[in-house]
Amino acid sequence: MRVNLSRRRLFRLAGLGAVAATASGCGLLPGTPLPKLLTSAAPLPMPFTTDLPLPSVARPTRTDSGADYYDLVARTADVEILPGLRTRILGYGGTFPGPTIQARSGRRTVVRLDNGLDVPTVMHLHGGHTPPEHDGYPTDLIQPRAKRDYDFPLSQRAATLWYHDHRMDYTGPQVWQGLAGFFLVRDAEEEALPLPSGERDVPLLICDRAFSADGSMPYPGRPNGPGAAGEFMGGVLGDVILVNGAPWPQLRVERARYRFRLLNGSNARTYELALAPGRPITQIGSDGGLLAAPVRLEKVRLAPGERADVVVDFSAYPVGGQVELRNLLGEGPQAQVMRFVVDRAAKDDSAVPATLSRVEVLDPAAAKATRDFQFSSGSTHHGDGWVINGEAYKPGRFVARPKLGDVEVWRFTSDVAHPVHLHLAHFQVVSIDGERPAGPPMWKDTVELRDAQTVEIVTRFTGYRGKYVMHCHNLEHEDMAMMADFEVI
Repeated sequence: MRVNLSRRRLFRLAGLGAVAATASGCGLLPGTPLPKLLTSAAPLPMPFTTDLPLPSVARPTRTDSGADYYDLVARTADVEILPGLRTRILGYGGTFPGPTIQARSGRRTVVRLDNGLDVPTVMHLHGGHTPPEHDGYPTDLIQPRAKRDYDFPLSQRAATLWYHDHRMDYTGPQVWQGLAGFFLVRDAEEEALPLPSGERDVPLLICDRAFSADGSMPYPGRPNGPGAAGEFMGGVLGDVILVNGAPWPQLRVERARYRFRLLNGSNARTYELALAPGRPITQIGSDGGLLAAPVRLEKVRLAPGERADVVVDFSAYPVGGQVELRNLLGEGPQAQVMRFVVDRAAKDDSAVPATLSRVEVLDPAAAKATRDFQFSSGSTHHGDGWVINGEAYKPGRFVARPKLGDVEVWRFTSDVAHPVHLHLAHFQVVSIDGERPAGPPMWKDTVELRDAQTVEIVTRFTGYRGKYVMHCHNLEHEDMAMMADFEVI
């Protein structure tokens, strides 16, 4: 199926573009493939009966004057996700999520990944400003029983990043089975602010999964295998919402401000997160770190791969109060995410200052080039799939060759919803369908294209020459060839 630009515009003008997609959280044009919702056969717990787990914090195996060194093993493990059942996962360190790596801006972090799986893997630091040989190019595979070092210079701002599998054609199933974890970069600018910290700085990886009767978490076949495009072309959804690997958990909190690092780690589900009873959420950061100023929001929308750092002030609730984090794009159990129970008073010296950071604003008028990229369905080497500018992904074929140091404007146009992720270069959104976005400037590495939409971004290519990719972060779309190489020269 191909949808040309004029047809997309006609659907939008007719008001028909936002139909039939409550399961996925995004509007789709009539006749386009919906994400496939998998239904669990296992007995599921009642919401808010499981305590929120926190990912373990990785410890360096050694340090020297210039770097911190970590050892990670990707391996299978049997863990308890649903009460009383064991689930086989692929996990970094045998956990899901993997251990959180806490790093320092400007200080090298070297991660040695030992592949203890029986399949190849490759690791990508999502949001990392990374040399090409360490960026997790999708064919730079680590074979079973092999190791390699990933060297991250971290010449970038403090931000909530994450690391995950990036194996060509298999990112969807291998992330689904657990290969993902937080990677937090800190710096002096952020630490000088009176933001919530310590136990009140909480990472939340939100994703959806489905479970068989025995507790297993099977992925429905290779996404680009025979016949898969018709059934799973829209993406794969689960009917259980997990936070840090636990189903619909609860967290006991003090009457104080908390910082939550929200990460959409789902394969294909988009979330609109809001509190119930309703109170504003204060966003302080995005994919690329702190905003220039805080923004009070009624809801926070996250497409797959996007992050938002937010502050919630629980002093507005009484001791004994209960607050739900809900997904406004879900129905039934998929509308529930987690619950906070305000169970004690506490002293709180934190604050959210009116100015958070100095964010350089890139000028689109300074762009050396403007490039157009159309994200649409099309023919691939596996049959029907997803393409960029009419071409299925082919490693080594470049769609752009920006020069190091140049500013460029890239214009993305969609047929249906595609969260677009750009490796290496953080960017700023210039316009959405010709209109400037609301709110303060922010650095992004993933942007949601909704159906029949055009988004312009501006970016500067700095740091490293070499080969990188951009792709859709609906992982089934990515695995079905919606990826392209670019080369910084």
